[in-house]
Amino acid sequence: MTTSKKHQTTNIQTASNEINLEQPHYYTNRELSHLRFHLRVLEQAKDETVPLLERLKFLLIFDSNLDEFFEIRVAGLKKHLAYNQGNLGPDALPTREVLKRISDICHNAVTEQYTILNKTLFPSLRKKNIFFLRRSEWSESQATWTRHYFREQVFPVMSPIGLDPAHPFPRLANKSLNFIVTLKGKDAFGRQSGLAIVPAPRSLPRLIQFPDEICGEGTYFAFLSAMIHAHANDFFPGMEVQGCYQFRLTRNSDLHLDEDVVEDLAMALKGELLSRHFGDEVRLEVADNCPENLAEFLLKQFNLEPHELYRVPGMVNLSRMMSVTEIELPTLRYPPFSPGIPKNLKTGSLFDLLEKQDILLYHPFDSFQPVIDLLRQAARDPNVLAIKQTLYRIGSDSEVMNLLLEAALNGKEVTAVVELRARFDEQRNLDGATALQKAGALVAYGIVGYKTHCKMILIVRREGTQLKRYLHLGTGNYHPGNARVYTDFSLMTSNNEMTNDAHHVFQQLTGMGRAAKLIHLMHAPFTLHTKLISLIEQEAHNAQQGKASHIIIKVNGITEPKVIQSLYKASRAGVKIDLIVRGICCLKPKIPGISDHINIISIVGRFLEHSRVYYFLHGGKELVYLSSADLMSRNLFNRVETAFPVMDKKLKKRVIQIGLKTYLKDNHDAWQLQNNEEYIKPKLEQGKEPICAQQTLLTEMAKIR
Repeated sequence: MTTSKKHQTTNIQTASNEINLEQPHYYTNRELSHLRFHLRVLEQAKDETVPLLERLKFLLIFDSNLDEFFEIRVAGLKKHLAYNQGNLGPDALPTREVLKRISDICHNAVTEQYTILNKTLFPSLRKKNIFFLRRSEWSESQATWTRHYFREQVFPVMSPIGLDPAHPFPRLANKSLNFIVTLKGKDAFGRQSGLAIVPAPRSLPRLIQFPDEICGEGTYFAFLSAMIHAHANDFFPGMEVQGCYQFRLTRNSDLHLDEDVVEDLAMALKGELLSRHFGDEVRLEVADNCPENLAEFLLKQFNLEPHELYRVPGMVNLSRMMSVTEIELPTLRYPPFSPGIPKNLKTGSLFDLLEKQDILLYHPFDSFQPVIDLLRQAARDPNVLAIKQTLYRIGSDSEVMNLLLEAALNGKEVTAVVELRARFDEQRNLDGATALQKAGALVAYGIVGYKTHCKMILIVRREGTQLKRYLHLGTGNYHPGNARVYTDFSLMTSNNEMTNDAHHVFQQLTGMGRAAKLIHLMHAPFTLHTKLISLIEQEAHNAQQGKASHIIIKVNGITEPKVIQSLYKASRAGVKIDLIVRGICCLKPKIPGISDHINIISIVGRFLEHSRVYYFLHGGKELVYLSSADLMSRNLFNRVETAFPVMDKKLKKRVIQIGLKTYLKDNHDAWQLQNNEEYIKPKLEQGKEPICAQQTLLTEMAKIR
């Protein structure tokens, strides 16, 4: 090393010691960063390069995402504020201030959401002969049909509630559609409270398609809310309905189990699921024409503040329109594609193939079918003795679940580690666990206090006089629906050291004992955090020694302070750092003297970016790990996670190319994070071709099939 290089290294080390990297202004608030991701999804609804029905789908996904944000994140902040006036994260932003900023952002976002829907998407869909008709637009025949439909399908299942001392304000379920009705006159008993609540059962569709014979060319829909408005008088015979206004209440939907005192997790969870729909109130949505006095009345009933009221010019639950996006109009949707299956996986025994080589798949560009095939062959192979699998999100009518049941019925020793606390999939997972137990499988619920989030299938097969193990490791869930729309990696191997590592992890999940020393797998909550930081520090050391260094990380979120500080230190040492972070990112790039060498992009496109990839140049040896874990405190300390190396040189090169470098070239779907916490889409330079990573992968990977 030259004298100048030594002097530079000394300066870097000295500066690192002098700067306090825990200062709050080096961090972005977690919840605000999370909210900005949802705004990037909403922006896709405005992108004219996206097919029209797909734009509508992005808008509806935003609506669903925002619901969950209030149900979980805002609800959690409100609960924290009730007991503690402090802050929750390294950014040190007071909780009250976080809630205020969320309110400001969300009110603006909801206004924009409905403006996009009413002013852009609905008119554009009309031009394509898809009509969402208001009451004032119904033809005479359509009005007659809706009256018949209302009387036959709606009226019989609805129960209006008049408000009086004998009928107090009802307890309304989370996100249910309701109407507040003002009345004039007396009923049969002489009552005249003047107010009623009309809940709409969840079983009723929120959009009803008109029959073709009473419409012109195209597809026509009526809103359930419009039908109820039009026929509200039917609920109150002899009285006059003066006003009818839809509203929806959002409640806290997080589940809270004191696992230290729970004796049976499954039974306790069943009890909690019953009360999920009636948690604390967090948000009220009302029709934009609802009178102020009625809005204030509702706020008082739900103990909410005026800033927690959202007035909307349309349906109060847009995500119930999702079925519309599946209309078979190819020109309005993304072009169809068929996930490919590598030629060598289409026939023959996967066990024979895995004896010779590892298999890498990148979903959804590569089909998830080979993973299903591995499980099917294991379930039916007389030489297979045992199958062990983790299940985080099972999915409905799951082929994976059916094959595990088949394997158990075929006499295999099936062990399923089912995570009961996978948010909003708890009931489905409970049902799956019960079915497996009935089939004779051994079902475990992981470790108390730690969610089991790693994705593993371990198969034990007798081959001659020996037992041979086969392993699948993934970055995503064993959920067939997710595998078609989420980007995730699968690695299948028979490597003895890898399978032995997985065996030890399963032993920990179902039994007891000290954490085993693993050879290849990094394992949360034990080694993953420390080893990742060690690898980051090694790159910093290499940079200080004047060696080439590079870190590329692709994850869904980065929030863990120690990891962020390690990346800051590496940047200060001169390491080039590229981060592809889809969602929450508490790290700020391009802070002078702190993160000058850190570049951060977020990809929002046709598929949900879900894979986690960790790349380290490592002195030219190039280490690549795939993982189920994001760089978040919950993943690194409160979940059972794995990160597994890609050791085959060809497969490692493939991951680097298709999982990282292709995304870093994206100038179409990539949002660039600025050090002021804003995301921008850089303008395409004149003469430069647009590059969409996901479309590139669809095209390139189709060529090699």
